[in-house]
Amino acid sequence: MTVMRRYNNYKIWFTAFLLLIVSSGCSDPDKNAGTIPGVTPPTVISVGPRNGANGVCPNTIVVATFSEAMNPSTINATTFTLTGPGAASVTGQVTYDPSSNTALFTPSSTLALNTVYTATITTEAKDRFGNALASNFVWSFTTATTACQASSVPLGSAGNFKILAGSTVTNTGPTTIAGGDLGLSPGTSVTGFPPGTLIPPAVMHVTDPIAAQAQLDLTTAYIYSAGLPGGAVLPGDMSGLTFTPGLYKTSSTVMLSAGNVTLDAQGDPNAVFIFQIGSTLTTLGSTQVVLAGGAQAKNIFWQVGSSATLGTTSIFEGTIMALQSITLDTGATLHGRALARNAAVTLDSNTVDDP
Repeated sequence: MTVMRRYNNYKIWFTAFLLLIVSSGCSDPDKNAGTIPGVTPPTVISVGPRNGANGVCPNTIVVATFSEAMNPSTINATTFTLTGPGAASVTGQVTYDPSSNTALFTPSSTLALNTVYTATITTEAKDRFGNALASNFVWSFTTATTACQASSVPLGSAGNFKILAGSTVTNTGPTTIAGGDLGLSPGTSVTGFPPGTLIPPAVMHVTDPIAAQAQLDLTTAYIYSAGLPGGAVLPGDMSGLTFTPGLYKTSSTVMLSAGNVTLDAQGDPNAVFIFQIGSTLTTLGSTQVVLAGGAQAKNIFWQVGSSATLGTTSIFEGTIMALQSITLDTGATLHGRALARNAAVTLDSNTVDDP
C-alpha cells in the first residue's frame, strides 16, 4: 500500500509539474493551448486542403498539423490514408516533418476531377509519449471540375491577418494596415503603433489564442505550398518577365532587380499563382509586381524558404509566407499579407492592404 501511495503521489506531482511548465510559458515545441505533453492526447489542429474545400486541383497534397510532436514511426500509410469514391484507397507516400509537427500525404498520381476525397488519420497515430488520438480524424474535399494549374492555398485563420510574425513586429513611421489584423505568436513585442495605425475593424492579436491558431494554420499552409509537386522553373530574376497562372519553383534565391514583373491571369479572375522559393525573395527599390488579365492579389502566394525583403517604394502583390523574417523597406506597398512563421516582420512607413 505504501508503494502504491508513493506511486500515486508521484503521478500527481509530475502532472502538476507539467502544468506549471505550460502555464509559465516555457519554450517547448508542444506548447499549444490545451495540450500537456505526456498527459493530453494529441489532436489534429489544422489541415490542408480545408475540410469541405471545393475546386481543389488534382495535383494537390494533403497536410495535417498536430498539436504536439508525434512518434514518426506511427505516421505512415496505414495511419494516414486518402480514399476516393467507394472508399477506394489512393496510393501515396506519407512523410512527417518533426520541426513543424506536420504529416504530408503525397498521392502517387494526380487525383480525378470533380471527385470527393476523404482523408483519415487513425487512432494508431501516437505522440512521442505513446498517447494516441482519442478518435479517428476525418475530413473531405472535392477536386476541381476542370484541369487547373494550382488551387488556392488553405490559409485557414491565417488569412484573417495582414501581418503575422513569430518573434516581433516593429514599425517606424506612418504605416497603415487595412483589410485584416496584426498578429504575433509566440513572440515578445509589437512596437511602433502609433505612429503606425490599423484601420478598423482591424485589431491586434498579441500572443493570444487567436494569433497562436493563426500561426498553426500558417504552418499548414506553408508546408502545403512547399510540398506541391511539379511546377515550372522560376528564374532567379523576375525582371521583365510575364507569368501565367500556375506553380513555379526554384531551390535558390529570387529577386526583382529592375522594372516590373507581370502576372497575367488571361481573363480568369480566379486564376491562382503559387511561387515556391527555396531561399530568399528580394525586390529592389521602385520595382513593381503588375497584375494583368484579371489577376487578383488574393490568389497569389509566395512561399519563401528563408526571408523576404521588399525594397524602398516598391509595390508587391500577394501573400508572402516566409519561414523566417519579412522586411518592408521605407515606403514599400504590399497588396496582400506578410506572414512570417518564426521571425520578425519589420515595417517602415508602409501601406499593407487589399488592392
